[in-house]
Amino acid sequence: MNIWSKMVTALRGGVNEAGELIVDSQALRILDQEVRDATAELKHSKDGLTTILARQKLAEEKASSIGESIAEYEGYAVKAMEKGDDALALEVAEKIADLENQLDTEKKSAAQFAASANDLRKAILAAEQNIKRIKQQIDTVKATENVQRAQVAVAERHNGSNSKLRTAMDSLDRIKEKQALKSAQIKAAAELAEDSREDSLQDKLEKAGIAASGARAQDVLDRLKNKKS
Repeated sequence: MNIWSKMVTALRGGVNEAGELIVDSQALRILDQEVRDATAELKHSKDGLTTILARQKLAEEKASSIGESIAEYEGYAVKAMEKGDDALALEVAEKIADLENQLDTEKKSAAQFAASANDLRKAILAAEQNIKRIKQQIDTVKATENVQRAQVAVAERHNGSNSKLRTAMDSLDRIKEKQALKSAQIKAAAELAEDSREDSLQDKLEKAGIAASGARAQDVLDRLKNKKS
């Protein structure tokens, strides 16, 4: 793989990672929108069910009306036959046959609408249960996210307070160190001052002839002469 291919692959990987980060950061918002979309589709399904039920009802009512017409024309056919008017009876019979065909069509339509309505009811019920379950899970996820966000905030504040405490302890140690150094300097200065006072007193005693001064060269020479004699 040449350098350009590697760069393209790296860029594609970066784009995928960025996309995943965006999706992850907007996951709950995306879920909420998906639930709203599913709820809207569910409403459309319910509207469709209402339409199907209305058509079923109309087909059933029409079938009932056709059934009443058939019964009525059957009575007409009987009366025509009783009068011996076979031609009229045949014409009525043709009308009855046509009505029976219409009745069969309306019954089949009503049955199909009923079957479709039943299937759609089941689908709507399943969708409602799924949406309800998803909403419950989303509520749980949101509650968990809020708890974790609070935990992170507490942890960050705790870490911040620990950092500030460490900084304060370091400052305190530096102050103590400076104070100890200052105390040592004061003590050393006092000792130097004491030594200076002692030297001054010794000089005064020597000048007054009260205290002996340090050994002198003439004294050392006289002592050596005495040892030879």
